[in-house]
Amino acid sequence: MLCGMSQEHDTGHATGPETDHRTDPHPFPVSEPGLDPGTAPLLAELCRLLARHAPVDGVHDTVIPGVAAVRASHPGDGIGHALHQAALCLIAQGAKQVMLGEEVYVYDASRHLVFSVDLPIGAQVMRASPDEPYLCFRLDLPAQAVADTLLRVGTAAVRPLAPASLQAADSARGLFLSRTDAPLLDAVVRLLRLLDSPDDAAALAPLVQQEIIYRLLRGDEGARLARVAHADSQAHRVTRAINWLKTHYAEPLRIEALARQVHMSASSLHHHFRAVTAMSPLQYQKQLRLQEARRLLLGEVSDAASAGHRVGYESPSQFSREYARLFGVPPARDAQRLRQQVGGVAVV
Repeated sequence: MLCGMSQEHDTGHATGPETDHRTDPHPFPVSEPGLDPGTAPLLAELCRLLARHAPVDGVHDTVIPGVAAVRASHPGDGIGHALHQAALCLIAQGAKQVMLGEEVYVYDASRHLVFSVDLPIGAQVMRASPDEPYLCFRLDLPAQAVADTLLRVGTAAVRPLAPASLQAADSARGLFLSRTDAPLLDAVVRLLRLLDSPDDAAALAPLVQQEIIYRLLRGDEGARLARVAHADSQAHRVTRAINWLKTHYAEPLRIEALARQVHMSASSLHHHFRAVTAMSPLQYQKQLRLQEARRLLLGEVSDAASAGHRVGYESPSQFSREYARLFGVPPARDAQRLRQQVGGVAVV
């Protein structure tokens, strides 16, 4: 869970290029000065709300399910790695970069990032200070919640697209940048205000969350979010494949069997899975294995060989090589370094 993702006790090491290879069809440079009219007062209030509900650095879950406030007082000194679940990440102050494979997505208060599927990524806070900390709102976006919203408001909620655009949305990346406007910000602010009224939040928060999803569906890239909720779409089938991999990451992967399970051919699964996630199913599984191994090394097992075996590696040397390739150092050294860090909670 990025902006936040899960909290990690290390920011890791950068494994991708330093330049921006973002392939999102609507990239925005981080230095873009303009915000949509009417957003300034809403952003100011959003900053105050997030700062209050995230008083110290880290990812802070709130009493509203699926809503978190995130804070960082300093830029990240490296890349944090985690599996980021489907979510809206909306920055009120500061800036961040997110890495998916070789692609880099940079965003700030003028644009938000949406994950339509769960993706293993790297992330780094780029702009933050004790006086002006990085502050971010996160709302989980489970596919069922998107489907329920579409069912209630109808497909007319999604910005109309030509058939060619719908087909492109079906095989588009599972994350995208979009401009943050006043109506979306207003809904986010109203949702966070409900944290001060728990009785009202129980009744009203689900309605405001549905409004936020509606605003995302009405945005320029709304079709990319909507396609994941359509049971007959390739994007939905890819999501089912992702869910299987998350549950069975330690098992041998047989592409033909997985393809049959999600009602795709093996070649179609490869094509659409890579289009959505920027990696093959095997590469996705490898990311899941290595991130789980890192978690095990920090808390449950003491040696690298055991961690590698637990997540499905038969060869300790292969596990060590692939671990070092992702995290920058071999597993034993990485675990020792992480345990020695004091207060090194990274916001990813």
